Amino acid sequence: MNLFDSDFGTEIPLGDGRLRFWPNFIDSVEADRRYRELLDTVPWERSEIRIAGRVIPIPRLNAWYGDSGADYSYSGVKLAIQPWSPMLMTLKQDVETLTGVEFNSALVNHYRHGNDSVDWHADDEPELGANPVVASLSFGTVRRFELRHRRDRNLRYRLDLPHGSLLLMAGPLQHHWQHRVPKQRDIDTGRINITFRKVISGEGDTGL
Repeated sequence: MNLFDSDFGTEIPLGDGRLRFWPNFIDSVEADRRYRELLDTVPWERSEIRIAGRVIPIPRLNAWYGDSGADYSYSGVKLAIQPWSPMLMTLKQDVETLTGVEFNSALVNHYRHGNDSVDWHADDEPELGANPVVASLSFGTVRRFELRHRRDRNLRYRLDLPHGSLLLMAGPLQHHWQHRVPKQRDIDTGRINITFRKVISGEGDTGL
């Protein structure tokens, strides 16, 4: 299967990488059910990272799921691996069927309100391979997703990620672009995001 056939989702024109978007990957009724189940069953953590000698709690909740050995850490913090729940396994298989890509792990983030965010970063760690493929599945409140080019900061792209949408990042995108979910202080409702990945080695630090 060719991820970037013309009739396969919507390709977003972005140089130095591939970006494909399905705004209605899961219908709203099913997405509502998935959101509630994730909210109630995921063992949420609020990790703390060390920056310039200071320990700072990250502005969101998270959890890491994966196959045995798919270890994950960021900014010196290692998240405990949770075994796949039946619902997360079903979602993973649905994404794999659509994209033709196999994943062995997933980072689940809960943005509780508009003050929760993730800053500029790239998913370019060695354990994700030469050209990482990351599938990002969103539930809940629409949040803004932004990209900026690493060398030409005038190159930017903004996309709103609705309830039940899927975004696929592939090719050399992670080497040339950074992305973030910025704060939106007028939002007082939550969003849950699942980023499916394939960890090739359990070693390394993702720096997210």
